[in-house]
This record gives sequence, structure tokens and C-alpha cells, in this order.
Amino acid sequence: MKAFAALYDALDRTTSTNAKVAAMSAYFSTAPPADAAWALYFLTGRKIKRLIPSRVLWELTREITALPEWLLEHCYAAVGDFAEAMALLVEHRAAAAGEGSDIPFAQWIEERILPVKQMDATAQRAAVLAWWEELDAAQSFVLNKIITGEYRVGASGTLVVRALAQAMGVAQSTMADRVMGDWTPTAGFFASLREEAPAGNVGSRPYPFFLASPLEQQVESLGPREEWLAEWKWDGIRAQVVRRGGEVFLWSRGEELVTERFPEVAAAALALPDGVVIDGEILAYREAVLPFAILQTRIGRQKLTPRILDEAPAALMAYDLIEDRGDDIRAAPLVERRARLVSHLSSGPAAFLLSPLVTAPTWPALAEERLQARARNVEGLMLKRFSSPYASGRRRGDWWKWKIDPYTMDAVLLYAHPGHGRRASLFTDYTFAVWDEGALVPVAKAYSGLSDAEIQELDAWVRRNTREKFGPTRAVDPVRVFEIAFEGIAESKRHKSGVAVRFPRIARLRPDKPASEADTLDSLKALLGLSR
Repeated sequence: MKAFAALYDALDRTTSTNAKVAAMSAYFSTAPPADAAWALYFLTGRKIKRLIPSRVLWELTREITALPEWLLEHCYAAVGDFAEAMALLVEHRAAAAGEGSDIPFAQWIEERILPVKQMDATAQRAAVLAWWEELDAAQSFVLNKIITGEYRVGASGTLVVRALAQAMGVAQSTMADRVMGDWTPTAGFFASLREEAPAGNVGSRPYPFFLASPLEQQVESLGPREEWLAEWKWDGIRAQVVRRGGEVFLWSRGEELVTERFPEVAAAALALPDGVVIDGEILAYREAVLPFAILQTRIGRQKLTPRILDEAPAALMAYDLIEDRGDDIRAAPLVERRARLVSHLSSGPAAFLLSPLVTAPTWPALAEERLQARARNVEGLMLKRFSSPYASGRRRGDWWKWKIDPYTMDAVLLYAHPGHGRRASLFTDYTFAVWDEGALVPVAKAYSGLSDAEIQELDAWVRRNTREKFGPTRAVDPVRVFEIAFEGIAESKRHKSGVAVRFPRIARLRPDKPASEADTLDSLKALLGLSR
């Protein structure tokens, strides 16, 4: 536990990519295989389900610190992270402050943490209390993250794979293949990552996804138009369909097995020949592509009723073939992979669609086609070099996403909220509102888009212009206007405004515009045809 907590702290303290990779590589090179396997499990974004409700841990913290609720809330607001706040508040209880636990990380997980699920509430509280007395603050922080199911660390999956590849002397692309899919964190699995045929359920394993880069330069800079495949950028759930061993597995880009969530796609995939892996997008579809908001109605549902399946039917828009009859064909050029994909889909199966090519012959003509994206419920265009292999991760040069320009609105800053982690002492998260019948109605929360200097300036302004306080949240004078960019908009019964905007971010400050000239709710609803 001590070594893994030290690794977490090292990753949290630096923004240097090389420093993160060096820290992880050193850990993987020296940690016992069982510990390293669990570390890899968490570092690659996997997590165990919440074992103890956060409220139970908070009440335990209040009991053992004897602090009033309001002061605990203040401490939480100052720190900005629930798990870290608890670790700091109970640090004084450690029997040997600064020593921590030398029990191996794997033993902590397998013999202590996982069995908590089978305990009653009294035993759970006693176990956590004993752990807090044993661990220092850094280790308690990691422990709290794990048992609440909220473990995240500032290192991307690509960096983790790079570090592991360095530690084991294996090519990064090979290592990316080996850690994909569903596997059990054991010493045997970790040791097998050096071998030609690693352990795990290879039959269900997907391939690392090839990710496109945003096109920020002029499209003409890509060279001759005829060297590029153009297709719509579908707005759904990126997925791979794996058909092997007589079974079907659907994997999301986040390496989540979603087969049971889309039974119609899984059933249709049984018509594919064995040894086929298709890359595509799961969409809401009924005779035409439906808005992503419709697909959202079935995401996360515990039970898919006939009504939900009827209201939000799903299909797979296929655009690449990466395994064909058991052969890994990722190195083949896209033009060949596309031809093989067409042959597999020429006679079905049902619920599988072939992503159509956008055939405008010149870049200017393609730009005109791109303007139709929203009417088609797509996000823009994908540009893929015909000669490109199917690579791993985000490799620039061969695949580009040419998204449509976002919607924008001018909105008034209404509330400011503290950030998290290193930004817990600053107001970095904001709620914005537009006018509706003379009143300001919240429509979006955003926290990205400002420079560090702008955040510092706005934080100082919030403190000077606070009207009310609601715990850590500040209600401010409604006088500052910001241009907010967003990718989409949909009706929403969950929001007072009746609309929900997708992926809002701050585009720029508008010091030239008074609050009275901010946009109205009707102007947003007009995007949906809902204005009064």
C-alpha cells in the first residue's frame, strides 16, 4: 500500500508526461507482480464497485473528529476532494504517524477491502476505523478512493501502457493489445504480459481503438482530396463488435462490456462469420439516425423493458474491419479493410449499417456537405487516409475529425463553485443563465475554456461580488456575460429550463456586452423548434 500511495502522489504532483511515465515504469519494474497487477487495474481506469456509501464514511469522520457538520463541510470545500478531506481529518488517529502500512497492495485489496462487501454495517465501520488508525494520510486517501469507487489518477491510459511497455521491454503497440478487454488482476496475468500469448480471455478481447485528432488547420493542407475517405462523424457510442468462438461481445471505447445493453445489435452480430471484429458506432436508429438524446434514455438502465427498446432502437453503424476470419488485418490499408467490410455487410445482418461515403469530389464541395451535418444528426465529418493502417490510440496524420462549429450563446454568470484537487482553493466551476420572462434561468455549467490568468482574475471578482453563500457555492452579482459554446441541445424534464446543452465550455469573456443583452431561453428553444 505504501508504494502504491507514493506512486499516486507522484502522479498527482506533476504535469510532466515524461515524469509520469518514469514514475509508473519504476513502479512496474520493482513492485511484486500481484501488486503491480492491481495497480495496472486501477491506473487503466478500472474500478471496483462502491463498497461503502460515502455518507457512512462522512458520518464516521464526524464521529471520530467531534467536529460540527458545518465545519466538516467547510473543510471539504477547502480541499475539494471528498476522499482527501476525510484522510486529512482523521490523520491524527494514525498509531504511527508517517509510517503507514507495509502490507502488500494486493493483500490489502483481496484480503481486506473486497471482503467488506459481505460485512454488515457495524463490521464495515469497525474495519474502516481500524484502517484509518493504521494508515498515514496519503495511504488513507488512496484507500478512501478505492472503497468509494471513485479512484481516478492524472495519467491517461496511453501513458500507463507506455510506462508498462518500457518496464517490460515490450513494444507499446503490443502492450496496448495485451491489456485490452476483460482480465483478472493476478500475479500470473501480470507476468504473462511479457509473453507472446498473455493470459486472460483472449476470445472476447477487443483491439485498442484508433482515435482521430481534431482538424485545426485548413482542410486543403491535407493534400489531394482523392487520397482521403470522407464519412459522417456519427454521434453515438464508439464500439467494437467481437465475433469469436461462436459468441458475440460488444465493447465500448472505455473498455466496458456492453453486450447486454444492446441485445438487438448482439443478436444481429451472430450472423457474422466467426473471427470478425468490426469497429463502429452504436446509434439510435429507426429508418434514419435519431438524436443522441434518444440513445441516452437507455444508457445506464438496469432493465431494458420492451417499451424502452421500442422507443430507442439501436443499430451499429460500421466503418472499419480490423479482424477478418481470425486474421488481424490492422496493418492492411483502409481501402482494403473497407472492401472486406462491405463484403460482410452486403447481405445484412439486421441492425448493422455500412457507414456511407461522402463523395463530394473537392475540398470546397466537401465543406458544403459538412454544413448539412446537424440536419443529419451527426457531428461533422471524418477524414481518413485511404492508405492508413488501423493504429492504436491518437496518432496524428491519418485520421481527422472535422467537426461542425459549435452552437454558442451569451449567458450571465450566476453561481461560482470551487474546483477540485489542486484548484480547490479557487472558484473554477461556473453556472450560467439566460433570460426568461424577465428572470435569469440556469442553463449550463462549465469549467473549461479560461486561461490560468483569467481564472485568477475571475476568482478575485467572485470574492468581491458575492451576494449569497450556499455552502461552498457563491451567488454573484449577475452582471458578467460569457460566450458559451456547446455541441448540442435537447429537451430535458430534469432541468428547470426545459433544455439541456451538451458539452458546454467557455468560449470567451464578453466585457463588451451588458447582462441585459444576454440570450433568452426562447432563443435556445428555437434551436429545437420549441419557442413560444
